[in-house]
Amino acid sequence: MLSRVAASFYWLSRYIERSDGMLRMLKINYASSQDTIQEFTWAPVIRIFAGVGDEEEADKLDNNSRAVLKFMVTGKNNPNSILNIITLSRENARGVQEHIPKDLWQCLNEYYHTVKDPKIEKALLRDDPIGVLDILIKQVMLYYGTAEITMERGEGRSFMNIGKYLERAIQSVDILDTKFGSVSDNPDLLTDTSYWKHLLLSLGGYELYLKTYREGFEASNILEQVVLNNDFPRSVIYSVNNIQRYFDRLKNNSNADDFRELSFQIGRLQSRIKYSSVKSIEQDGLHQYLLQIRKELYGIGNALNEHYFANS
Repeated sequence: MLSRVAASFYWLSRYIERSDGMLRMLKINYASSQDTIQEFTWAPVIRIFAGVGDEEEADKLDNNSRAVLKFMVTGKNNPNSILNIITLSRENARGVQEHIPKDLWQCLNEYYHTVKDPKIEKALLRDDPIGVLDILIKQVMLYYGTAEITMERGEGRSFMNIGKYLERAIQSVDILDTKFGSVSDNPDLLTDTSYWKHLLLSLGGYELYLKTYREGFEASNILEQVVLNNDFPRSVIYSVNNIQRYFDRLKNNSNADDFRELSFQIGRLQSRIKYSSVKSIEQDGLHQYLLQIRKELYGIGNALNEHYFANS
């Protein structure tokens, strides 16, 4: 497979996964902003997904939920808005259109035109934003379902899944780091049931948590589920296991050296997480642990770019 084609598959999938994580977090945080009695802040969401460097702009958005939603969903000046990343995803799909099923292209095209529809922005500002976000979340779910049942089980799908799970692992690490960082600044959040509930809802892990842990919301249990639970689809270890799984399928005689080097990086990260425990993570310091995981995830992304995508 050409490096350009492999890169397009990889980035197409990363952008789709990023939009999914953003939409779910925006939905849960908007609901939280309507329910909370205390002063609500959008700063963690903006910090995770927008990377706004201008503190003044972040503060301006912080006090207006509708303005944040517009900025994050349809903001043309925000390079990481849903509109802009789905445009990039569609451009990558266009470059490999002959390699993907027609149904998948049509599905992505529909998602793009749904986000681009002026009615979406108007509805975000005037109507119920949760209904609008649900429409977009369903577009992502439709895309994933279509990819699952139509995509050929070859190299293209492997690169797509590596991109998806790498993006998902980075998101889970960033969300955990930000949320637990807020607890360090405000220890009262440790006993705030709604705070932990919203964290789990934003990752789609609320129902699994209730089935797994009977003693209520505990920070250590949430850390265990989001980092170490092999059965939770958005846990860090689940994502890294799948990166390894799909990368193994790319091995062939022509790329043995590159494969060995990158396989070592993935295996080292996999072992680091697999042989961690909540106790060992807390002893080492959660923030430092997550920083190291994030560094290694980005290292895997950089190595893919160097060895497989010709620095695209």
